[in-house]
Formats: sequence, C-alpha cells, structure tokens
Amino acid sequence: MFSHCTVPLLCYLLFVTSPLTAQQKSFPEKIASEGYALRFADTARSIRMQRDALEKAKADANMEDEAICYAYIALTYRRLLDLDRFSANANAAYSLAEKAHSQRAKAYASLSMGLLKSYIEDNQSAIIYLLKAYDLFSQSKDYDLCAKIAADISYLFFPASPLKVRKYASESLAYANKAGDAESILHARLAMGSCMKDELPKNDFQKWQEVSAFLRETVARAERDEARIISKSNIGVAYINLADFLMASPVPGDENSFLLYLDKANSIARRYGLKNIFRNSIGLKGQYYMRKGDFHTAGLLFKEGIDYQRTVPYKDYYLMASFYNSLKELALRQQDYKAYYGYDTAYMRYNQLRTDEYTMKMLQYADARFESEKKLTIIHQLEQAYKLQQKNKLLGYGIAAILFIGLIFMYRSYYFRQRCYQNREDFLQQEQLNSELKLELMEKETMVNLTQRLSLEKRLLGSQMDPHFIFNALGNIQSMILQKETGPAVSYLGKFARLTREVLENSRRESISLEEEIFTLTHYIELQQLRLNNSFRYKIDCDGDVNSNTRIPPLLIQPFVENAIEHGLKPLPYTTTGSLIIHFKEDTEQQYLICTVTDNGIGLTASKLRKTNDTHRSMSTTITGERLTLMQKGYPDAGFEIYDRSEGGCIVKLRIPIN
Repeated sequence: MFSHCTVPLLCYLLFVTSPLTAQQKSFPEKIASEGYALRFADTARSIRMQRDALEKAKADANMEDEAICYAYIALTYRRLLDLDRFSANANAAYSLAEKAHSQRAKAYASLSMGLLKSYIEDNQSAIIYLLKAYDLFSQSKDYDLCAKIAADISYLFFPASPLKVRKYASESLAYANKAGDAESILHARLAMGSCMKDELPKNDFQKWQEVSAFLRETVARAERDEARIISKSNIGVAYINLADFLMASPVPGDENSFLLYLDKANSIARRYGLKNIFRNSIGLKGQYYMRKGDFHTAGLLFKEGIDYQRTVPYKDYYLMASFYNSLKELALRQQDYKAYYGYDTAYMRYNQLRTDEYTMKMLQYADARFESEKKLTIIHQLEQAYKLQQKNKLLGYGIAAILFIGLIFMYRSYYFRQRCYQNREDFLQQEQLNSELKLELMEKETMVNLTQRLSLEKRLLGSQMDPHFIFNALGNIQSMILQKETGPAVSYLGKFARLTREVLENSRRESISLEEEIFTLTHYIELQQLRLNNSFRYKIDCDGDVNSNTRIPPLLIQPFVENAIEHGLKPLPYTTTGSLIIHFKEDTEQQYLICTVTDNGIGLTASKLRKTNDTHRSMSTTITGERLTLMQKGYPDAGFEIYDRSEGGCIVKLRIPIN
C-alpha cells in the first residue's frame, strides 16, 4: 500500500535560471522565471508575476516571449492540478511557438505539451514531445532542463523498456553534474535511484549495498543543499524512497535507520506543508509496526492518517480505503470481529468512491486528449492557411511588378492570378473539410473505445467472484463456527478475506506480474480444496525461462480454473481423487505467455450433458474471451482453446500477450 515509492511523489519539472544557457533571457522571460520559482512559497504572487511578464511580451509584440510565458503559466497550473487552465496555456504556448518560428519557444512549448500529455496519461505522445524539447534544449546547452526532462522520460518508459529507463536516467545524471545545480542533481538522482531499485536482483547483497549507498548519498546531498532546492517535496521523496528500501533490507539492524528517515520525512512534511510526504511516512511506519506485531501502535498510526485526511479539503479516497484495509487486517489478527465489520463497511464505502472517481478521471482525460488533438489539428490548419496567404501576397507583388513594367500583359496576368488563387482556395477548403471529417472520426472512435472498455470493466467487476463459490465458502465458515471449530473458521475467513481483497485490487490495475497472478490463484484453489473436502490435488509450475515479473492482464486465468473445478473435478465419484495442473511457458519469439490448465475430470462431453440441470452459471469465461478478442487488434494470436484429453479430463490452452 505505502511501500512502492520508487517514483517521486511530486516529480514536477522545474524551470530555473540556467548558468550555461547559450541565449540571454529577455526581460519578460526573466520575470516569468522568477515568478515561477515562487510557486511553492507564494502561489498568488507567482501567477501575478508571470501574467505581468505575459502582458509585457504582448505589449512588445514578441511572440517568442509570449509562448515562453504561456509555458511557465501552464506548468504553474499543473502544480495546482487545474487541468483546464494547464491545457489552455500549454496549447496557447504551442500555437504561438509555431507562428514565432523560434527554436527556444518551440523547446518550452514542446516541454509544456509533453507534460500535459503525461498528466492525462497519454504517455506515447508525452514521450514524443519531451524528446523534441530534450533535443532543442541540449542544442542550446540548457543542461539543467535537459537533466530534468531526461529524468521524466525515464519514468515514462517504465516498466515497458528497462534499457531506455537506464539510458535516460544516466543521461539525466550526466547533464545534472554538468549544470552543477542542486535542484537538477536531486531530480536526476531520484530517477537514477528508482532505476537502480527496479534493476536490483533478489538476494544480491553486494548490489543491495551499492543501491543503499547511492540512496544515502542522495539524502545527504539533499540535506546539505536544502536551502538551494526549491521543490522541498523532492527532499521528502528522497527520505521516503530510502526508508522504503531499508524496510525490505536483508541486513539486520537497519530498523533504526528506517525509523530515523521516516521521522525526517515527517519533519520536512510538517515544515513545508507536504501532505503526500506526511501520509506516506505515516503509512510506511504503520506497516512496519504491523509486521513487528505491535498492533496497538500500528492502529494508532493508521487512525492518525485517517484523521489527517479528514482535515484536508480534498479527500484521497484511495488512501482512506488503504488505511481502513490495514485496520481490517489488524482487527482480523486480533480476532476483533466487531471492529473488523466496522472497518470493512468504511473500506467498502471509500473503495466505491475511489472507483467512481477513477472512472470520472478517465472520462475527463479522454475528453482532454480529444480536445488537445483537435486544437493541434486546428493549429496545423491555420499554419497552412498562413503559408498560403504569404504565397498569395508574393504572387500579388509579382503581378503588380508585371503590371508596372507593361500594361500589355495586364489582362493575362490578372486572369492567371485569379485562377491560381481560386485553385488554392479550393484546395484549402477541401483540406479543411478533410480535417473536420477526421476530427469527427477521432471523436467517435475515442468515445466508442472508451465506452467499450468501461463496459467490459464493469462486467468484469460483476463476475470477479462466483456467487455460488461465495455462498458455499460462507456456509462452510458458518458450519465451522456452529461446530465450535474457531481456529479453522478464523483461518478460512482470513484466506477468504485476503482472496477477496486481491481480486478487488487487481481488477482496477491494467496489468499485474505473473507472480501476483499465481499468488491469487493459489489462494483461490486452496479455498476450493477446503470447500470440497480436499477431494482433489493441484500443482502450479513454470518453465525455467519464465520471468516471474512478466506483466499480464489481471483475472484472465481464474475463470478457467473455476470451470475445471466446478464442471470437471467436482462431479467425480468420491473414490476418485481429482488432479489440477497449471503450467506456464513463454513463446519468446512471438512474445506470448502460454498457460495450460489440465484436469482429470469428467470432460467436456459429460459436462455439457450435466449443464441442463446445473444451476451454476459463470459469465467470467465469456467476458475473458471478449477481453482476449480486444487484445487481438495488436496481437492476432491472443485467445484460448478447450479440448478433451484422451485419458479423461480437459485441457485449456491460453495465449496471453506479454509485450
């Protein structure tokens, strides 16, 4: 919940005065830059100074300065989480930069546009714009900006391309050292530290020491240069990242260091009003005491986090749900079922609010992506119109010269001009019509894809836990309680709660690791074994070359395991012991993960004959098939096959994209 802090919490790109800038800053740009530096200390004054700089640039009719001022203002509204103003100012900067034909203006405009795309989770477009800004700033030797842009690019490539993550994190650190700017160096070291943590092999003590030394040096530099670092949140992030790393330390005796760095993070959070740093330090400390078995202290910390969240004007529903989920786990360990029920009620409420908020955010981002593309298309269209207008002016001047030289060619020249102008006007009108049709198609395609995705997610949520399975599981728990088998009942209830939590959490994620999927499947199968009185055995194994960190869509395999148990193994005679085998291997050439589910049940034919009297109906397999069908747009071989075994039972073979 609180332990994955590899990416800085407030990792905003910062514009600061560059000591190595090849071009001298104009007066409006200097004022805008100084105003932007005040965004943490005095937001109102920061915006006022930047708008004064913008008015000065407009009065001077300098489009280059206007574009740069709009870029500064856009980034300020990004920090304030005002998407509408962020988008409006970023688009204004980009439009003016195209008209100004200034490399410097285009660099700032591309930077603001790249961060806008990143904000609305259009990472592919964000990388394109940031790479353009990165190239332009490197040409002008703005090394501090290059360092921060390279760090942000490295975050965007995670986790799809580890090599590019390492490449841009290394370049970020190299540029930061060239600039010699404390702000840039901290920004780059945070990116490099995240990269090193992600690459850290398991049980490699020497590598662990190297990463630990790098993170400690980052904290030491941040403490030394605190007065020169504008973004105080990044100092807090350095503390949190190191504490999180030490929490999983393989070396005994690092507990004191862990608590010390959390206290330092808490101190700087209170000093500068950094809400994210405060709540993450509280969460990590609570997790630490819960692992030690000090449930009282852990509970106090989680409740302190909840009380703090209630004091802020904007509630973080995800964090509230996480705190209540931790309190549920504490209550379960202490066998306080009354408290467990109260915490579970609050958890379900905030989890639903989090789901609703996520859905609204996705709709808002989709609308913002469409509006941004629409405005960029209009900008391109206006640029074409401007070029055509300039050509027509040159053509008019040429005709006037010809008329001045000789009246004898006047009629023919006039006729030629009119015909040429008409042809160009027709061409422009046709291009404008094509652009409008393209925008309409983009809008329809965006809304259809989003509606289809949200519909499938909603149906998936409805089919995550088989009602028949839940009913039987709760019935078994009730039977154990009535028979006064308290120990097994509590164990069964704990496993059931843990499985439910895993299914609900995984359903909101785009992808999970294969290790997490196997972990969830193990809990599900063990509960089914308990429910069916251990009438079957199971085995889950992987080929040696299968990477446990491979990312796959969540909840794809469970429906087929459910069918194998319910329709294949459950109907077997009591004298026959069922067998369930799940095997994973990789098709590295085609980039697919192949999962095979094998059982020795009654087989497909006998199962179909029983279905007329079977009340158990699972829609999960149908929905899983629809999800795999959607993947076939990029991966045509994605899908599954089901067929009988010659020796009895059934085999399911799934091909899941992993790249």
